[in-house]
Order: sequence, then C-alpha cells, then structure tokens
Amino acid sequence: MQSEPSVNSDTNNFKQTQLETDVLVAGGGPAGTVAALAAARCGVKVILCQDRPMLGGNASSEIRMHIVGADCSGKRGAELQTEAREGGIIEEIRLEASVRNPQRSSSVFDLILYDLCRNEPDLTLLLNTAVIDADVVDGEIRRAAAIRTSTEQQFSIAAKVFLDCTGDGRLGVAAGALFREGREDKQEFTESLAPPIGDNCRLGSTIMFQARKHDRPMPFVAPSWARNFTEEELSLRPHAENVLDRGLEYGYWWVEWGGMLDTIRDNEHIRDELLSIVLGVWDHVKNGGDHGADNWALEWFGFIPGKRESRRFVGHSTLTENDVMTSSPHSDAIAFGGWPIDMHPPEGVDAPEKPPCVQHPVPRLFDIPLSACISRNVTNLMFAGRNISATHVAFASTRVMATCAAMGQGVGTAAAVAVQNQISPANLLSSPDLIRRVQQRILRDDGFLIGQQNQDHTDIAKQATIQATSHHIDSVPENVLSGQTRAVHGEGGVTPGRAFPGTHRWMSDPDEQLPAALTLRWEKEQTARAIRLTFDTGMHRVLTFSLADAYTDKMLWGIPQPETVRDYDIELGHDSAWRSLMHVRGNYQRLREHALDTQPFDAIRITVRSTNGIDHARICEVRVEK
Repeated sequence: MQSEPSVNSDTNNFKQTQLETDVLVAGGGPAGTVAALAAARCGVKVILCQDRPMLGGNASSEIRMHIVGADCSGKRGAELQTEAREGGIIEEIRLEASVRNPQRSSSVFDLILYDLCRNEPDLTLLLNTAVIDADVVDGEIRRAAAIRTSTEQQFSIAAKVFLDCTGDGRLGVAAGALFREGREDKQEFTESLAPPIGDNCRLGSTIMFQARKHDRPMPFVAPSWARNFTEEELSLRPHAENVLDRGLEYGYWWVEWGGMLDTIRDNEHIRDELLSIVLGVWDHVKNGGDHGADNWALEWFGFIPGKRESRRFVGHSTLTENDVMTSSPHSDAIAFGGWPIDMHPPEGVDAPEKPPCVQHPVPRLFDIPLSACISRNVTNLMFAGRNISATHVAFASTRVMATCAAMGQGVGTAAAVAVQNQISPANLLSSPDLIRRVQQRILRDDGFLIGQQNQDHTDIAKQATIQATSHHIDSVPENVLSGQTRAVHGEGGVTPGRAFPGTHRWMSDPDEQLPAALTLRWEKEQTARAIRLTFDTGMHRVLTFSLADAYTDKMLWGIPQPETVRDYDIELGHDSAWRSLMHVRGNYQRLREHALDTQPFDAIRITVRSTNGIDHARICEVRVEK
C-alpha cells in the first residue's frame, strides 16, 4: 500500500537566517534608499530591505514616475536668489543620472541607485525581501522578521533603530505603532482645506505608460475588458499630442483610481481596474477621434500601481496645513518641503466633472521636524516618506519623492546619531545638543535646513583668512565661509527673518579668464583630516530623471551642470612653499571630499582650471576638517 506524501509545515522549508545590525531600513524607495545611505555614511551598520528586485519605489523602472520636490519643477527657482532643489544625497543621485543616463533609461536609473548602495561598505542590501513582522518588548522593537521567496529564506533581524520607509507602513503596523488613514475634518487641526466631515478617502493610485512615435500608422485593439471613454469624460484631462507642449511618449499621472477603497487591502483590485482604465484611455486616444496619435504605439505600461497614499503614522508631532502654509519654524527640523498642497479627487477618473488635481501654492519653503518622523508609542521606530506624521492636507505637499528623499537623509542621519550615543530616537527629541549634532551633520552632507548655518567646531576653515585672484562684486571670497551653501532669500524661498541674504558663494570675475584661485591661510601651522568642497550645480533649475520629453526640455539633461567646477587642483602651503596634493579632472558632482595627508600646512590653495560651461569659477563652501 502506497503511503501518503509527508507535508512539511515549517514555512515550506524556508531557511532561517539571523542577522544583526545597527539600523534596519524597511523600504527602498527614494526615502528608504537615501536614509540607508545617510546612516551608513555616518559610520553605522545598516541593512536595507526592499521587497522589489530594484530600488526606487515609484521612481523605479516598474512604475516610472519622475521625482519632484520643493523646487516645484523649477517654478520656484531664480538664479542666485532662490535655489530650492533638495541637495544632499538626492542631488548626488540627480547629478549622477544626468551624466551617466543621457539616454533616459529607467533601468539605468535603477542601476545608479543599486550601484550607490553596493559601493557603501557599511550597507547590506537585501532585495526581494519584505519585512513582515516585528518583535516588540516594552514599546521597543527588538527584531524584525523578513521573507525572501526567491531564495526561500526567512530573516530575523536585530537592530537598535528601525526605519519604516515602506510607504504603507508595514513594519510600523506590525510593531503596533499608532497610525492614521483618510482625511481629517476641518476642526481637528483647524485646516481650511480639509473636508467639513472626515472620512476614509485618500488619494488614488496611477499606472503609467510609455508610447513611441513610428514612421507609419500603428493600430491598437483594446482588450474586451478595457473601459470606454468619451471626449466629454476626458475634457478636463489633456490627452492629445501637442496639448500643453507635450507628445504622447509619457503616460498620464491623472490615470488615477482607488481613493475610495483601501489602497492596501484592495491593491490587486485597484491594479486590475487601473489596467482597464489606462488601456481604455489609450484606446480613446488612438481610436476615439483625431488626437494626433495615428503613428504612436504603446511601448510599455506598468503592472504595479504607483501609490500615493495609505497609512500615516502618529509621531511626537503632526505636520499640518498651518505648518506648511505659514512656514512655522521647528527647532528639530531635519528636512524642508515646498511642493504645493496637491489635492486630488479620491474618485479619480470616476469624477470626470472634477479637475484631476487642485494645487494650492505653498508660499515659502517649510520645515519638516524630526518629531514628525518618530513614533509616539514605539521608542526606536522612525519613518520617512509619505507615511510620516502629517495630516492628509499637509501630506498632500510632503508626499512627493524628492521631499521624501530629503526626509530620508535627515532621518537616516538622526538614526546614526541615536545609535552612536546609545539612546533611542525618541530620546533624541529631549536632547537639544544631539538635535544640533544631527542638523550640523545634515548641513555637512549638503542638506539644507532653513535658518541653520555651519557651526561645526571641527571645521578649521572658519579660522582662516580668504583671498582670491579675482571675484565678482556680489560674491566675495569670504562667502565660502558664510555657513550656508545656497541662496534662498528670493521670492518663494525662505521667509524673511529666517533667510540669510546673499549668493553664499565665491565667484571669480567673469572678465578675467580662468584659471582662478582661492587661498585659505592660517596664522599657525595646522593639520587636518579632509577638505570638503561644495560647488554650484544650478539648483535654481529643475533637474530630475524623467521620461517626459517636454519636461526634460526644461533641464540641462545628459550633461554636467554648466556652473559646476570641472577641473581643479589642490595645493598645501607651508612656510611659503607649495606642495601639490591632487589634480581633479572631469568633476560634475556638487559635494567633493578629499583626504589630506598628515603633513602640516598653513595655507590651502584651490585653483579652478575649468568649469562645465560657464566662464568663471564658483565655489559655495570650503570646509577643512580636523
């Protein structure tokens, strides 16, 4: 008699793996990737778990939404007055993508993020790995459980600090962290843009597409389950070639649906309906009248919805409409925002009589506080991205990906400081000295914080006298020690009284040819660990990887930014003699650090030999670190 086959109930024989780290980051979108990089660069051990095979979240090749932020796609910018691009690690990514991805390949953008993480020695990247559970003792997470089906592994990860950058808040929910969903009413936070009665509605999700124009007509036959749309139903949603100066190469963000449902539990249903919508819209564009689409054909469309909203955690503070619109100061600020309060009808395309969005302009850049990024009831849980502690109205501004990345850098830095000082993130909030340490590290790493200046006691450049071979009348050599690395005093920048007016950079005289040199001198002999240079990268302009032709045409894409110093030399001076330290060629990044040798010096000379386009040198900051 044949025996019955045995069934192993041990999670299908998944291998059990124990890991330990300082910081665990769950979620590898712009917030999580930047948070992991920031923490690792601060010198702590980091594990980054991403449940997809690539990083980038909504910006990845699976979804393909371009990253926008506080600069409002360049609308907030004015050269040498208002430079609102986020800076820091997200600026590093954008500059890298512009030079290494001129062809605008989504897969190459995935590679850039992957490459940054692989090259970080203190960062362990676990792709295809979803964090699914947490072990909590006395309000503190001890371990998180993760699963990777591609290798049939279960991970139990111990850490000191846990960062939930998943968007949906999967780790935090497993840990019992308080959270909100839906829209608050007007009275709860005194918000004029909130609905009179709160509800469980939220912003919907979108599936993007790409199309290509051919040299002959290209037919399209919609599947039987695709929706049917009329011109009247799409009258508020531009969809023809050459409307708003764009082609049909990049999908419609307004293909939005699912805000009336649970965007987590109903995500598969939302995906199915969005596929029927996007293919129905394309059928209308191709076959529902003359839209200039005869020669256009679908090249790609997603099978994963780009999600805008689900859960928002409850932190030690909650960012509100008032914080966003009045730019109220926060002493624990770790990032800034500036995108409009971008409200969408939760019905999406099912509300054809409503515009697909109503944007309420945010007058000035505003603070995002650390207290909105730490769980109120789980002491070592932090969050960055669209799941921070914010009302639905405030979230409508902070949810965009460059803002999420800036938060990620701030939260990752704060997590590292908490680990290094052996305290919980919650206890950071009661230590002004440690908050200042976090903020100073963010500034050091080219983040921007409103009203904050370099006060790093290890920076001996502040003790030097500065000279230059020439300078522009408004941009003297001493500006490299101003403590700020951008101009934000102009319209749409920082609220007067919190801004420090000025260009905050040395510019050589355009009437004198390069090379131009900047020299720092000290009265006494010095030794130092490193020199850090911050260059101008045209942060008043829009710059972000995008598959939209008209949007990319607003940028200087595929090249280094013309303001950036390309070739420069660094020399160390001692007793009136100069010794060459290095010759840098082909630079296109904004922030560069170079190690100094152990030999003493009493002067440093930086000679700019060429830029990537303009006719004069620009340096925003020089730091010399003990």
